This record gives sequence, structure tokens and C-alpha cells, in this order.
Amino acid sequence: MMILGSHVSLGGNDQFLGSVKEALSYQANAFMVYTGAPQNTLRKSITQMKIKEAHELIRSSQIQFEHIIVHAPYIVNLGNPDPEKRNFAVSFLIEEVKRTHELGSKVMVLHPGAHMGDGPELGIQRISEGLQQIIDQTIDYPVTIALESMAGKGTEVGRNFQELAAIIKSTNRSSRIGVCYDTCHTSDAGYYVKTSFDDVLAEFDSVIGLSYLKVLHVNDSKNPQGAMKDRHENIGFGTLGFDVLHSVITHPKLTHIPKILETPYVEDPLKENASYPPYAYEIQMIHQGTFNPKLKEIIVQNRGII
Repeated sequence: MMILGSHVSLGGNDQFLGSVKEALSYQANAFMVYTGAPQNTLRKSITQMKIKEAHELIRSSQIQFEHIIVHAPYIVNLGNPDPEKRNFAVSFLIEEVKRTHELGSKVMVLHPGAHMGDGPELGIQRISEGLQQIIDQTIDYPVTIALESMAGKGTEVGRNFQELAAIIKSTNRSSRIGVCYDTCHTSDAGYYVKTSFDDVLAEFDSVIGLSYLKVLHVNDSKNPQGAMKDRHENIGFGTLGFDVLHSVITHPKLTHIPKILETPYVEDPLKENASYPPYAYEIQMIHQGTFNPKLKEIIVQNRGII
């Protein structure tokens, strides 16, 4: 069975219940959600998120709890050289792990952090120390923190498998640490995702270990291999292409891994500031196994609604 879904929103009156409804409207059997805006650390009380109602709907649907992913906001930085800001990131992420657990998810994706000019070795040390504190203070919340593979912008840590492995090896209870592999990011970081994905996967297994792989972010890229840009594109419309990404999604070694689309909304060329979610159409296209070059036109015509 293909485990496939997308990022969904959380907000409005339905909160987490609305997230589940949105995923089901895309015919997804997995989804990823932020517990609040990814650009800030403002969070509503967990009691306001309609979790009980959401769980009831999940139990009656094709979605399994182990295929629900939470993404931590990317504004927090465990690699920050400022101790005060680093301590805030640790405190916030401790609460984020608890929220993830309360939502029923077992995996929280986290951008590792940035060394901000101090070099990757020091960045890895700070990130590892922060993760250790988070893990030590969330013993009763068995959530795996999946470090995302990064594209290599600026001073990002986690731009290659060696840096991710170093973080994992530097923490006790490494069973609480995993990896989220992003197709756009790894291609932008210089890996041969388009031409030799089997070799990339073999290198991942050798350096990190496939047992650590918990989530795949499946995104096409607007940029060529090695660009270090991190600009996602809709499936089949970027430099990776539909066939490559479909082969990643259906790879026999990855059948048990949830695949999450983070592709951009499709802009309406005739309406300013209007854009539509592509996920129902992309999921349908992936299941059919055939690329539709007119997909963006269809999405705009139907305003993202199937």
C-alpha cells in the first residue's frame, strides 16, 4: 500500500479536526501538520484543538496514527550561538514534543539548525546537546525527532548524511532520533537523486542506516542539482521530474515510510493573490502513475477542488 499524503493546515474553528478533514478530502492516508504557524512560536492551548473529535474521525478513516507527522516550526535554532536563544529553542521544542504526542503523532520533523558562522562542528555539538536535553525531559512522550535533510543554504547543518549521522551519534537514546529525507533538499545539496537514487539510498544506509528513516518529503525542485537553494516545485514540473519522484515513492525499500508532499500552491494567473492546493490532484496523479503536463491548468480551473 502506498502511504501518501501532504502538508495540511491547522486553524479556524475545527483546528486539528479540520486538518484530518483536509487530508481526507485529498484521498490521503497520511498527513503532516504544524501545531501553529511555522514562522513563529505562538501556540494555542492543546485543549482548543478538537483532538478527541479528530481522533474519532481518524479511527473511522484510512489514516493510521503512525502516518501522522508533526513539523516543528523552522524559526527555532538549536545551533544558535546565543545561549539565551538556544535555551528558548530547547524549552519550546520540549513543549512541541508534548503537543505532538497529544495529537497522536509519533514523529516530529525538525530542521536541525544553523551554526551561524561558527562552523558545522560547533553547530553539530550545540544541536546534539539541545536534542539531548529535549529527549531527557520528554521521557514520558515517546516521540521520534526526525532531523530533516537540508539543501545547504547559508550555514544550515544537516546538508549531508555525515552531518546528520554525527548528530545522531552524539546523543544518548538515539532511538528517539530519526531522519526526514527531502528529495528537493538532497538534490539541491548535491546528491544524484535524479540519476542514481539507488546509490543515494545505499549511501544513506551506509552512513546513517535505513532504520533511522522515518519520513520522506517528496518535492520536485525548481533548481538543478547542487544549487543549494531549497525551492520546491510541483511534482513533475521541476528538475527532478515525475518519473524520478514516482520511482522514489514506489521504491521497494521505502514502502513502509510515509511520503509527504510539500509542493507549492498553484497560482491563478488571472486573479491576484489567488492560489490553490495541488495535493488532491498530485496524489491522484501519483496513484495513476502517469504525469499530466496540464495539471496546473486543471487545478486553477477547479480552484483546487476535486
